[in-house]
Amino acid sequence: MTQHINEYGQPIGAPLPEWQPRQWPCYEVFTGQYCRLEPLSAERHGRELYTAYAQANDGRDWTYMFAAPFADEETYLAYAKSIEQGRDPMHFAVIDMQSQRAVGTLALMRIDAKNGAVEVGHVAFSPLLKQTCMATEAHYLLMRYAFDQLGYRRYEWKCDSCNQPSRKAALRLGFQFEGIFRQAIVYKGRNRDTCWFSMIDAEWPQLKQAFERWLAVENFHADGTQRAKLEALR
Repeated sequence: MTQHINEYGQPIGAPLPEWQPRQWPCYEVFTGQYCRLEPLSAERHGRELYTAYAQANDGRDWTYMFAAPFADEETYLAYAKSIEQGRDPMHFAVIDMQSQRAVGTLALMRIDAKNGAVEVGHVAFSPLLKQTCMATEAHYLLMRYAFDQLGYRRYEWKCDSCNQPSRKAALRLGFQFEGIFRQAIVYKGRNRDTCWFSMIDAEWPQLKQAFERWLAVENFHADGTQRAKLEALR
């Protein structure tokens, strides 16, 4: 890597003479092969999402979320209403292309258009969505939007350091582990040490190619099992 030195003999970061602040994300519809992302609407998606989340046997999927398990549909609908159309976070519903029903949500958040950085968070995938092609594609669609359409430089993932499934998912998707911020957050009456992960624009072309190869129909057997793992295609 080329080292840049200023007039005082000090090492400095690479110059970005053409850099301009990026556009703030918009609420759009993103369509893939297996799923579609739509701006979250309590009216359109709320009941389907509550039904999808109710497929879980218990409330463990909410342990590391800021939201708590929802006791009834009315409570979830009120929550969905409170977060729809927000400027930051911006929540999207994941629609199963086969059933045309909402099966989970995720959001763009901590949006820093000036520096071209954004985080994906509030990932609430129901049992109908977890560990499916749709789940991977939902992340890919937002990454593609951030890098290819908005021209962002950095895409982040953060989670509770105790949340091993989330840490594993970040690495599988191609994020790089950056470290742990100790005692970063207090939530649900307890401490959270936060793991930071990221991917950057220079890495995106290779990651994008791997996603597209993995998502291709020919990468799956007739029974739906994968031929090659995503990690192996990078």
